[in-house]
Amino acid sequence: MQSSNSIYINIKDDIETKKMQFILKRFIDIVLASIGIILLLPIYVAIIVAIKLDSKGPAIFKQIRVGKDGKNFTIYKFRTMVVNAESKRKLEINVDDIENFVFQSKSDNRITKVGAFLRESSLDEIPQLFNVLIGNMSLVGPRPEIPEVVKLYPQNYRQRLLVLPGITGLAQISGRGEIELGKTIYYDLTYIKNFSIWLDIKIIFKTFINVVKKEGAF
Repeated sequence: MQSSNSIYINIKDDIETKKMQFILKRFIDIVLASIGIILLLPIYVAIIVAIKLDSKGPAIFKQIRVGKDGKNFTIYKFRTMVVNAESKRKLEINVDDIENFVFQSKSDNRITKVGAFLRESSLDEIPQLFNVLIGNMSLVGPRPEIPEVVKLYPQNYRQRLLVLPGITGLAQISGRGEIELGKTIYYDLTYIKNFSIWLDIKIIFKTFINVVKKEGAF
């Protein structure tokens, strides 16, 4: 695995040379997100009912994430944990070993029964289609990070904020929940540097395969 430092230089230049592709990418995002929301409407309703029957609290989980150019936005997901789960576990980050930080845990007793299924099937992510439609996310891009982690980023890590974060991405299909931050950054920077519409298509296809196989989901 290369260091994220090795692909830090000239990533901004790579983006500048692909402006038209990014415009096309946004158009594709709007079309596919709109179609997805309409087709998945019955599933949205079924999941909302299941969540409400399983545990107390809202069906939709909202959280502040850091998006393009370092701007904060509200991400939407189906709630998979008990209410006020964030207050029941302190986020511990070793600043001197940030590369090995892993955000999610396989053994998290805050996850509800319905939530475990939603995470395993990745159905908890589908409300993010509204984020894509709004324009603060893309179908494919770097994983959207929480502010508490972003503020600890070394300078080279911040390059991942040059583009919209994605529902899926190169990092997500390379390990989903279980890979360390350093590897996530490497995959994100590699994606940005090598971005193309064809790469997005391949990542979306690989995402469906991973979801079916339930690889790395928790």
